[in-house]
Amino acid sequence: MKRLMSLRKRIKFVLFILFSMSLFVFGWISHSGYTPIHKIMYPSVLEIIKKNQRLNVVLLNAPSTYYIGVNGPQGFEYDLLKAYSDHLGVELNIIPANTIKEAIELSKDPDVHITSASLAKTPQRMKSFNFGPSYFEVREQVICHRGMIGSGKFPRDIEDLEGLKIVVGEDTSYSETIKSLQKDGFDINATFSSEYSTEELLEQVANHTIDCTIADSNIYSLNLRYLTDIALAFTISGREQLAWLLKDGADELEADMYAWMNSYNQTGQMAALKDHYYSYILFFDYYDTKMFNKRIKSRLPKYEKFFKEAAQKYDIPWQLIAAQSYQESHWNPRAKSFTGVRGLMMLTLSTAKQLGVKNRLDPRQSIMGGARHLKQMIKNVPKGVEGENRLKFALAAYNIGMGHVHDAQKLAKRIGLNQNIWNDLRVVLPLLSQKRYYRTLKYGYARGSEPVKYVSSIYDYGDILQKYLKDKEVSQVELAK
Repeated sequence: MKRLMSLRKRIKFVLFILFSMSLFVFGWISHSGYTPIHKIMYPSVLEIIKKNQRLNVVLLNAPSTYYIGVNGPQGFEYDLLKAYSDHLGVELNIIPANTIKEAIELSKDPDVHITSASLAKTPQRMKSFNFGPSYFEVREQVICHRGMIGSGKFPRDIEDLEGLKIVVGEDTSYSETIKSLQKDGFDINATFSSEYSTEELLEQVANHTIDCTIADSNIYSLNLRYLTDIALAFTISGREQLAWLLKDGADELEADMYAWMNSYNQTGQMAALKDHYYSYILFFDYYDTKMFNKRIKSRLPKYEKFFKEAAQKYDIPWQLIAAQSYQESHWNPRAKSFTGVRGLMMLTLSTAKQLGVKNRLDPRQSIMGGARHLKQMIKNVPKGVEGENRLKFALAAYNIGMGHVHDAQKLAKRIGLNQNIWNDLRVVLPLLSQKRYYRTLKYGYARGSEPVKYVSSIYDYGDILQKYLKDKEVSQVELAK
């Protein structure tokens, strides 16, 4: 009897265990096979941007990226981002940052979609940040005060940096480079500053408050026009790619950005943008630029009112007319060339008569006549040429004649280039001096390299002038406080 009861207990226990296990297995199978009727879907970053009709961008406030010029916001990276926001069909909302460190801090805001601050894709940064497509290639360069060249202290390699006062931005690719060199045993006594931007440190080099700093090649090139006392010592890094920082998980935005950037490159728009901001570099002249900065203060005030009057009448920016006048005559009203052109705008006698200019040496008459002549050139540029390209074509025609510009357009089309954009035309114009090309064209031989340099110089002077006027305006506001 006892054995029977013990057997029954064992059977009940086994049945209980089997029942419990069956419930567990059934529950697990049911749970794993369950598919909710309404799956929760979260919108992607790209969808949020399009829904809110706004692209939030942290953008470094600096000449190489973004600044407020005479005609509003501008800068290479600003223009590039504006083009991308236009592609998305949304508003570009700028959140300015004054230093790279500040830009990186602001990038942590969950509402920020892109951070643009001339950031290089360094190995260290790629461990911490999500980069989008590359848009520019640079090299890090050691920049020092030009006056050190004759003193024997001007560095030519890394070893020469010993004993120099060097300051670079904190949390920049430059600070990474310095720290890496220090680990390798180089004796570099550098200070890392979170207070100053790269541009401000370049100004300190120009004023010789510090001996040297490090800057990307594009930043140095842009500032060379304004800070004539800085000089390139040597290149301290290999080629580096600049790219925007994106939010983590912004896969759709990143994919769209890569596709758009590829199209932007293939259509020549990227080349045109780079040409707008950097083409003048090939023609930089230290002494000429330094003299121009001096004459802005000594000569320009005498004629500024005439440039503004002409600008208002002919709807051309007065700074551009002033820059063209400087390129023509260095603001010398009695200037004369060996070909007989004279005055502030260097008009020929026949052109002056057509424009109603009775006295080419009269500053006002010359400026008004030259602006009217440029306006005529703008109207005569073929209809297919649009935007800023139109003004550059007109300036080239002012220098070389509209006939040769038309020849260059025909040649551009013949060799497979875009006849309506300046970036391609400036490649073709120098070919007009080669017999195999000019003998097949209506207007024949021309010194085609001259208008290329002419246009680049005018834009260079114009940018320097705008920077001077902006700094002057800021200084006056500060004095008035």
